[in-house]
Amino acid sequence: SGLHQHHLTPQHPPRDANPAGFLSIAEETLTQFLSKATETAVDWIQMPGMKPGPDSIGIVTISNSCTGVAARACGFAALEPSKVADILKDRPAWLHDCRCLDVLTAFPTGKGGTIELLYTQMYAPTTLAPARDLWTLRYTSLLEDGSLVVCERSLTATQGGPNMPSVQHFIRAQMLPSGYLIRPCEGGGCIIHIVDHMDLEPWSVPEVIRPLYESSAVLAQKMTITALRHLRQVAQEVSGEVVLGWGRQPAALRAFSQRLCRGFNEAVNGFVDDGWSLLGSDGVEDVIIAINSSPSKLLGSQLASSDGLSALNGGILCAKASMLLQNVPPALLVRFLREHRSEWADCNIDAYSSAITKANPYNVPGSLGGITGSQVILPLAHTVEHEEFLEVIKLEGHGLTHEEALLSKDMFLLQLCSGIDEHAAGFCAQLVFAPIDASFADDAPLLPSGFRVIPLESGSDASPPNRTLDLASALEIGSAGTRTSGD
Repeated sequence: SGLHQHHLTPQHPPRDANPAGFLSIAEETLTQFLSKATETAVDWIQMPGMKPGPDSIGIVTISNSCTGVAARACGFAALEPSKVADILKDRPAWLHDCRCLDVLTAFPTGKGGTIELLYTQMYAPTTLAPARDLWTLRYTSLLEDGSLVVCERSLTATQGGPNMPSVQHFIRAQMLPSGYLIRPCEGGGCIIHIVDHMDLEPWSVPEVIRPLYESSAVLAQKMTITALRHLRQVAQEVSGEVVLGWGRQPAALRAFSQRLCRGFNEAVNGFVDDGWSLLGSDGVEDVIIAINSSPSKLLGSQLASSDGLSALNGGILCAKASMLLQNVPPALLVRFLREHRSEWADCNIDAYSSAITKANPYNVPGSLGGITGSQVILPLAHTVEHEEFLEVIKLEGHGLTHEEALLSKDMFLLQLCSGIDEHAAGFCAQLVFAPIDASFADDAPLLPSGFRVIPLESGSDASPPNRTLDLASALEIGSAGTRTSGD
């Protein structure tokens, strides 16, 4: 993806590309993928908690027992097959966990298909484990019955293909034959079969979060169902069915959601190539403190639209922590955080964070202790199934003294909320927010903070969650700010 250039691409990509050798790997991948998508190469069982019906996203199944974790789905999209393929292949645009996807080599096959060699980086969802990367071959081809297939698998030394050197701070995951089978329908649109099959190397993570890497249900929620939901969302936007507020285009609002998630993930992972370095940790609460002295690496072109951020030469401070909570439903916790912001948020931090989006970031009252304000939630957009929504939080400033009243102004936060419906399948519940200027420009710089609450399965995909991992506030503020514990 040409949109994401600031990551750790290996310095020496493989050069010994042999089209003939790759074609045999591609054909084998296609055969194995089709056997999973339409046959019984994997023992599939129904996804727990997914209720079939006219409004369901599709039919979702997960592996009962296989190497790694696997999920399969089948659904309808009111889009042309080629459009569906293009959307699904652009993984960073719809999968929040995907940091980047680089096409290092591409060449056509004799049958009108295309073979690509891909290097992909995936964010870690918590501060407790390293991120993952993938080195894969992707094969796009047309079947004799007119179906379009996009299949993909990891390249390994045993296949005789080129090797990709390991990358610092990443664990190399394996993708077993996976992909998309897209069958056109006579009346328009198409039926999509999706297979995701991964080995996420669970040995490399602490035991407490290992279920996240060993659960096929988690994979289905994070990738497979997300793909179907994104296709349905785009189809409804194209048809004009989606009604949005504030006169914003769907693509612009989707970009805001993507940037909020991306910024939060960047803070959680703290990659060196984004400019992050550790200052230390509390030890007692395991709060990790990091500083980014190169905001231009992290924010790139966003800096150009903010005189405030470009004037901050001290960097960006981030405090982050993970903690284990017993018997706390993620949806309930995030709903509480959203509806009772005044009980955990610090208005001083909100004010300083908001100030850095202004033209003069140093024009902040010396004492903000007397400024309080009510919270107004202004809806902005939501996904088709309401599992994720974007909103603007207006924090109304009211000074207690005459001087404070003259200085106080309303502050605005752009906020993304997901997973608060306890009855909808979802990987996690999340509340991510960032101060934004009242102009609400499409290219406004965003420094997200927030909470990610992940249910931890007790061992099997079918069991109810009984533990919750709370990825506590990844608080990012300008260097003039102070660190607080807002949890």
